Parts: sequence; structure tokens; C-alpha cells
Amino acid sequence: MKITIEPAGPGDPKSLPANLGFGKYFANLMFSQRYSAGEGWHDARIGPYGPLSLDPATVVLHYAQEIFEGLKAYRRPDGKINLFRPWENALRFNRSAERMAMATLDPEDHVQAIVELVSLVQKWVPTQESASLYIRPTMIGTDVGLGVHASQSYLHYIIAGPAGPYFSTGFNPVAVYVCSDQVRAVRGGTGEAKTGGNYAASLFVAEKVKARGYQQVLWLDATERRYVEEVGAMNIAFVYDGTHVATTALSGSILAGITRNSVLKLAPDLGYTVSEERLDIQKVLADIRAGRITEAFGLGTAAVIAPLGTLGTENETYTINDEPGPVARRLYRTLTDIQYGRIPDPYGWTYTINSKN
Repeated sequence: MKITIEPAGPGDPKSLPANLGFGKYFANLMFSQRYSAGEGWHDARIGPYGPLSLDPATVVLHYAQEIFEGLKAYRRPDGKINLFRPWENALRFNRSAERMAMATLDPEDHVQAIVELVSLVQKWVPTQESASLYIRPTMIGTDVGLGVHASQSYLHYIIAGPAGPYFSTGFNPVAVYVCSDQVRAVRGGTGEAKTGGNYAASLFVAEKVKARGYQQVLWLDATERRYVEEVGAMNIAFVYDGTHVATTALSGSILAGITRNSVLKLAPDLGYTVSEERLDIQKVLADIRAGRITEAFGLGTAAVIAPLGTLGTENETYTINDEPGPVARRLYRTLTDIQYGRIPDPYGWTYTINSKN
């Protein structure tokens, strides 16, 4: 793919505060290309970061034909930059596109766009501990006109920005509310696609329980309201007896997380057993009460691993841990050491970009 490179817009990472937060700041370049039916993808460019101009009748604004991804670039000790499993993100982007009746991309072109963008904005890749460059590929339907239909034109763009830990509390256990009366996604729906509507559906409950001191929501299946699905925007895992990591089996309503997949491959090499299964919430709560579940954590690109401290229901609070457990700590340390290039990568997960600084 030929990409036209244009001058960057204003902006300097040196002016940013040490505490970056998450998703607040963006590099001064972005990638974009357009799709037209009969022509395919065209006009690939990297140019100044800036607003999009959309007609008020653009279909994405009315019928939510939109997908996105999330991955990171990590500053290595030698100054080079690692991407973590970018081809997996590209393949999942296409799976989301197919589910949303959108145009797909050549995965090699998608990764090339990410690599070239990161190469050009590498001074924005932070050096602070636990910080990284968060990368957000997005695609939206751009036909103009009302009436429910799959768009025949699309805009694919990629933005990136320096970010700190996803949770302001860092690697500390979070309080989670078990929701049994509302659902995030249903099997056969769009739950396994990374589309904005899934996240919009979670906001009502998330905002309601935030006022009660909870940071995340544990979602149950939409049919029986019985089986554990996701926690917030993350996959979830439970540690049994300090040695076994159990995560929810993919069902069609659960996102196939890349961090989840990485942990399932990494954990056995660290001496843990793993399983993917349907996890009954009542059994989970009973196992917490009995002390069989010794840890629980969310799994996702933004937070990597997020320890859970308590699970709350309408009538009771179940305490798991008041500090991160040893399994979560070891998985987090090993996975992030691979991502940041602090230890060798035996899995071939990282792609290294040579620094031009």
C-alpha cells in the first residue's frame, strides 16, 4: 500500500504532564484512507490530527455502522518500540467488519499503516513506567442519506496517543457490581464484534453503580442471567486454589480478547493450569465464600490485567482480595516484560520498530 505522508499538525509531547491519564492526549499525526464500492480502498495518507467533517445525514450517526480496535506501542529499554500482536488486532478488525456488514482490509496493509504511523510519531511513545502509546484504528460508514442500509463507502482512520494506566488507581483491586437485571450483549448479536454499540449498552448500569462506589460491572449472559460473561470492557478470569486460571468460554456474545488469548498461552508456561468454561455466577460466589477462588482479574489491552477486589450484588458483598494476588502479579509482570522488551519474547508476539530519535 502506498501512503502519502503530509506534515504534522501542531503539538509537542514535551508539553504533556507526567500523569498522562488514559485517552486524553493524541499525537499530531493520524492515518486515514477511504473505501468506495467498485473502487476499493484509496487515498491512504498520514497527515495532521484533526476533526472529521461529516454530513448530518451520514449513516454512522444514525445507524451506528462503526468498529474500532485498541493496541499499544511500548518503549523498550534500548529505545526501540514494540508493537504487541498487531496482526491479531488486524484480523479481529476484519471479523468485526464482517459482522457489521462493512468493508474489510488487507491485514498486511492495516499493520503497515500502524507501523508507519508509529514510526512517524515515535517521539510520542512515553518513557514513564507503565505508560505506552495507545493506538485506536476505527472505521465508520460514510454514505449520506437516511434509510437503514449497509454503507457503500467507509472511512478508516488510526489515531494514537500517549497514555498511562487505564485505572487511576493503577494496579490495585477494583470493586465490581454483578448486574442481573440488565445485559450488555446477547448471543447471536454483536457482542463479539468490537463496535461502539456494545459499549454504549453498558453505560446505563455503569453510571448507576458508580454512585455506589463500584468501578466496573460484571455482565451475565442475556438468556438465563446466570453465566459470567465480561467485566466492564474486559474479559474475566478467576484463580482457583492459587494454581488454576479459569476464564469464560467464548460464546458469540463475548469479545475474543487478545490479552485473554495471550494469558491462556502464557499461564501454562508459568506452571498454572487453565480452562475455558461456562462459569455459573452462583457457583462463583459460593467458591469465593468458601475460599476456593483466591483471585479474580479482568483482561484487556487497556488495563492488561486488572485485579478485582470485591464482587457486589444487590444484597451482599463478596471480598476476594484487598491487594493484587500472586498469580495476577506474575502474569502481569511477565506479559508486560514481554511487551516492553525487558525479557525475550518466546512466542513471536512482538514487532519491533527501530527508533529514529
